[in-house]
Amino acid sequence: MPHIELRRKAALSSTRGKRDRGSLSSRKLPHYMAGLGLAIGQLLASPSAMAESMSSALAKAYTNNPDMNQERASVRAADEALPQATAGWRPNVSASGSYGYNHLYSHLPTAGTVFSGTYNVDVGQVGVTATQNLFNGNRTLNTVRQAESNILGAREGMRNTEQNILQFGATAYMNVLRDTAILNLRRNNIIVLEEQLRQTRDRFNVGEVTKTDVAQSESSLASARSDYFAAQANLQTNIANYRQIIGVEPKKLEPAATIEKLLPRNVDAAIDLAMAEHPAVQAALHSVDAAQAQVKIAEGALYPKVDFVASTQRVFNNNGIPGYPSFNASVVGQVTVPLYENGGATYSQIRQAKERLGQAQLQADLQRTQVRASVVSSWSQLETAKAVIQSSLAAVKAAEIALNGVREEARVGQRTTLDVLNAQQFLLNTRVSLVTAQRDRVVASYVVMSTVGKLTAANLHLSVVEYDPTVHFEQIKDKWIGVRTPDGR
Repeated sequence: MPHIELRRKAALSSTRGKRDRGSLSSRKLPHYMAGLGLAIGQLLASPSAMAESMSSALAKAYTNNPDMNQERASVRAADEALPQATAGWRPNVSASGSYGYNHLYSHLPTAGTVFSGTYNVDVGQVGVTATQNLFNGNRTLNTVRQAESNILGAREGMRNTEQNILQFGATAYMNVLRDTAILNLRRNNIIVLEEQLRQTRDRFNVGEVTKTDVAQSESSLASARSDYFAAQANLQTNIANYRQIIGVEPKKLEPAATIEKLLPRNVDAAIDLAMAEHPAVQAALHSVDAAQAQVKIAEGALYPKVDFVASTQRVFNNNGIPGYPSFNASVVGQVTVPLYENGGATYSQIRQAKERLGQAQLQADLQRTQVRASVVSSWSQLETAKAVIQSSLAAVKAAEIALNGVREEARVGQRTTLDVLNAQQFLLNTRVSLVTAQRDRVVASYVVMSTVGKLTAANLHLSVVEYDPTVHFEQIKDKWIGVRTPDGR
């Protein structure tokens, strides 16, 4: 229908990123790198002017990540489907020629006489044929529509990859921050336990505590060192993941803030936005359009085909007789009516295309269901992380007070060394829980942004040159000849 075609062509000539930028232009990202201001900010050293921020890290991932770049190449390859489809509207022109040697012996009676002779001559011919299709059951038209839908679907796939890369980059960034903070906590815990062991040994030497107390302190210190090495291994693993996604080693990462102010106000609004904007849903809908076009393409094989054929041929030494050239030119209208072809395979192909259309429609429904579930799950994780932060803050404060009290009571003999060690371990655990919850909140905010289909470089205001898929599309959509790509390859 005309209005559908206009929407498709408008979509091909515009980018989803531009629409995203317009939809969120009134929602700026305030204090993007203000930092958490909680445990992570307290435990990390003050960043220098050359410190890496979340924004700069994601910009590097957007520009350099190989998954992102190969997806862009895939979209450029998908663009070529349109000139291939529109080729059906263009003429086919071919030239042919031949050259060789001919030996002719002729003995023919003519008017009471006998004409005979032997001729050894060169023979050859040249010709040009042009064929222009006038009607083929609208197969070319529907092939063009299918190509356009596939191109739009490829762009949505690229946008989905962009979201995944940015989400993975934010997760890797926060994992390094979290593991660095945990490593510092465990290093500080070792220092505290070493001092605790020294004091316990001093008190044992003067008979204030038993050998059991010394053994308990030694055991806690050994366990703390083991936890430190495990935390160190986790950090190295996440540094490797960071390098894989961002493209560089992490150095002096700044604390990162959540992006909750960019999110919808509630989960219902998030679901509605995801149904309308998520690239996986949009890609599935474009697949439905492509499948519908394929049904019409298959049905077009049952329609008559009308061609206009023009040809010209020049023959030298016709029939091997020297001095007898010929020239032939023709203009023909050709109609082909299929009656029963390919043993009925055409009918099977039509039925198959209809089944695949049904499959594509079911896949679109499945994609909506999956996206909706992802939105609800990620929103719940964000709310949980916020609640855990509040409880962890209270737990850390209470644990600090409790540890100070237990230490004072231990000095006057009202508490044992084991009580002090347990209080110290509890405080460490609550601080680790707080750091983890802070990381989970930031990551969950990016996950929610991704599940609603808005986690793009434009919406995050990254300092990058945004990739515009319409540039390559406009360069090749009307190309008739040429084997070089627009970038010269």
